[in-house]
Amino acid sequence: MSFTDSVPDPSLYTVKAFIILDHDGRRLLAKYYGDAYPSLAEQQEFEKQIFRRSYKADNEVLLVDSVTALCQKLSDITCYIIGGPHENELLLLAALTCICESLCHMLRKHVDRSSLLENMDTAFLVLDEIIDQGVILESDYQQVVQRLSFKTISEPAFGFVLFDYLTGSGDQGTSQKDQS
Repeated sequence: MSFTDSVPDPSLYTVKAFIILDHDGRRLLAKYYGDAYPSLAEQQEFEKQIFRRSYKADNEVLLVDSVTALCQKLSDITCYIIGGPHENELLLLAALTCICESLCHMLRKHVDRSSLLENMDTAFLVLDEIIDQGVILESDYQQVVQRLSFKTISEPAFGFVLFDYLTGSGDQGTSQKDQS
């Protein structure tokens, strides 16, 4: 058996899953790519395994169930990115760091269980900007935050604009300049 027989061909589909668990090991967010863990029972069992292995360990890189798992702890939650057994750990770490830094920035530096649950839509947007069907698209959190900032800017509701116009509070600065 030669070296080339044991190493699979390179693929863009590097991420098998991204998971966020709370301090008790309960799932807060999970997104699985491909068919590695097709059923909910298999996913929950895998999540229990990685939580048990990472709970007391200081390692950021774990080999669990023949996959590579990287973890990063934030306050009372732990983020995991899962890749194949032969995946580049540095590439997975770059994606994990990008996700965590993007979440920290989008949630105003306060990432914990309650803020994540309140802003689950933002968390999924961040995840979808960085990973698409297992392919890592971005590793620079500033680019992700910039793109998401454009998507989340919303115009004020019509009722507030009308109220500002009727009360005269909308353009007081410009009307005072025009009078002088």
